[in-house]
Amino acid sequence: MADEGAGKRRKKQDGKSAAQPVREEPSLPPHLELQRTHVIAGADVNSNTMAADAANMFMALGIDNSWSWEKFLKGFQLHINKLDGETLEFDIIGIDASIANSLRRILISEVPTMAIEHVFFVNNTSIIADEMLAHRLGLIPIKVDPDLFEWKTGEDVASERNTIVLRLKVVARREGTEIINDRVKSGQLEWLPNGSELPDETSCRFVTSQKKMVPHKIEATVSDILLAKMRPGQCIDLEAHCIKGQGREHAKWSPVATAWYRLNPEVILLQEVGGAAAEELAEELPGLIVVRDGKAHVTNPREHEKLLEKVRRLSSEHQWAPFLQLRKRKDHFIFTVESTGILAPESTPGLRLLLSPVATTISCQAPESAKQHRPTMQKWVPSAKPAALK
Repeated sequence: MADEGAGKRRKKQDGKSAAQPVREEPSLPPHLELQRTHVIAGADVNSNTMAADAANMFMALGIDNSWSWEKFLKGFQLHINKLDGETLEFDIIGIDASIANSLRRILISEVPTMAIEHVFFVNNTSIIADEMLAHRLGLIPIKVDPDLFEWKTGEDVASERNTIVLRLKVVARREGTEIINDRVKSGQLEWLPNGSELPDETSCRFVTSQKKMVPHKIEATVSDILLAKMRPGQCIDLEAHCIKGQGREHAKWSPVATAWYRLNPEVILLQEVGGAAAEELAEELPGLIVVRDGKAHVTNPREHEKLLEKVRRLSSEHQWAPFLQLRKRKDHFIFTVESTGILAPESTPGLRLLLSPVATTISCQAPESAKQHRPTMQKWVPSAKPAALK
């Protein structure tokens, strides 16, 4: 009997616990959620521009705003929108502006490349001074994988492992009515895989040929960069030595012509717009606003970016202020990377350099569950097939 009574009490308690409602996590009111997630682009001033990342920012409402690895994994996305030989455009969602800016700075200044550092002149009778010509040569992008070469410090001897030797030997001459080599261009730089032809002057001696190390011919990424103009009888004879460096030391080592990001725009209709007002708004913003079933609808704002400034202006006018608003999401960044041609834009290892210290930090401080999902290059960085990240 005692066992039967205990069983009945246990069932009763289980029934009570099952009947209890699941407690929902508190959420922010809509106006605060808008302040946290979006910038409002007004005609004269932007509002909600501050980052809402303080852990105790909404503590009075019972909401924990602290960062967590689980939240990050849930919200992070990366989509590649455009990829050709020189340009990469991708969306990165779920990160702070400081991380986006770190990635931009890394792409510009911390990705190593090979560039001309030393120029040894044998003869230069052109009108271009030696110093000016050396500066021009230094800014020519050299197409070669920098991972094949070692870093060269001031005390290291130039060798086949840390130096690339290029030769420029051009003589202008007249043939009939034409002048040969009157324009000296970057495509006339010749790679010397066996090393310097002036070893005593340059202190550069190779033990083996670089053809065994480098699978492709080393040359300028663009062959028609004008270096100098010459008249018949003038000549340029020099050796240019390339070493490994980073853009933070000099812009000639930067692998990108530029890298920038912008926030993802959103055009919002605050109220339903119909009838004649919808037609008028569609005329003001053709393509961005379309009329269907007598009502105004917003298409993709990124396909009509030239109209976004007009949206900003209209949103402040008395007629359209109650209906139209331009917003930008704070954690959605549109990155554009333009390569100089040294490295393919999808292989520029900016994320590798950014995630390396992040992965180390997570391994040291994060819980075991986070360590199992720490960022790896196979998961996060596009290689030969960047579409896999879509």
